[in-house]
Amino acid sequence: MISTIEKVLFLKSVPLFSEIPGEQLSQLAEIAVEETFDNGKIFIRQGDMGDCMYLIVEGKVDILVGDKQVAQLGEKQSVGEMAILDSEPRSASVKANGEVTALRIDRDDFYDLLAEKVEVAQGVIKVLTQRLREANKKKAG
Repeated sequence: MISTIEKVLFLKSVPLFSEIPGEQLSQLAEIAVEETFDNGKIFIRQGDMGDCMYLIVEGKVDILVGDKQVAQLGEKQSVGEMAILDSEPRSASVKANGEVTALRIDRDDFYDLLAEKVEVAQGVIKVLTQRLREANKKKAG
């Protein structure tokens, strides 16, 4: 079981939240729920409505569009953050590649935090903008 202090330290190391002061991360740590997934478990399904995001604490996950693996993500990376923000169906499935420990953040709790802490919203926007730029470079290249 991950303590609140360990969650804060972990969140500070995640690019999505690295710009946010530690005292504000403690509120985020309080709403983050630890979950474990066995090898092969699909815990996000493409096309489902998204109501949470996950931060990978330990292990790796495969990102699948249809049956094709398009990426592999690991520790300190996030999955599901797009659907939590825009309420659109999930754009990909996420499958545990080995045992995975993750922190789940639910949409309603996250929205409450965003309303109170503009720094959290700014951190999320920064990372999503970077991902969009990278995707555009791949398309152009």
